Amino acid sequence: MSIRLYMDVHVRRAVTSGLRLRAVDVLTAQEDDHDRTSDSDLLDRATELGRILFSQDDDLLREAAERQARGQSFAGVVYAHQLKVTIGQCITDLEVIAQVGEPEDFVNRVEYVPL
Repeated sequence: MSIRLYMDVHVRRAVTSGLRLRAVDVLTAQEDDHDRTSDSDLLDRATELGRILFSQDDDLLREAAERQARGQSFAGVVYAHQLKVTIGQCITDLEVIAQVGEPEDFVNRVEYVPL
C-alpha cells in the first residue's frame, strides 16, 4: 500500500499539483473543509483518514513533538521548512515517500524533507 498524503494549509498549491501529476494520492485541508482547523485537530483528522500529514508549519511540527513526548498516537508527519526546500525537491521527495513508504513506517514519527 502506498502512502496517502494530507496537505496542511501552508503547503503551496504547486506542490499538491505536482504530486497529482505523478499520481500521488493527495487531499488538502481546504478540499476537506478543514482549512481553519487547529493544528491538533488537523493532525487528528489526517490520522482519522489514514493519511500522513505534510506541513511546512513550525507550529504543527511542535504539535507532533508534543504528541511524541506524551505517547499520543498519530499517523505521521512529513515536514519541510519553507525556506530550505524547493517546490521541485518537495515534489520529488514526497513522491518517493508515497511510493516506497508504508503507512505503519510513519506512525508517531516526523520525517523531514529534503530527504
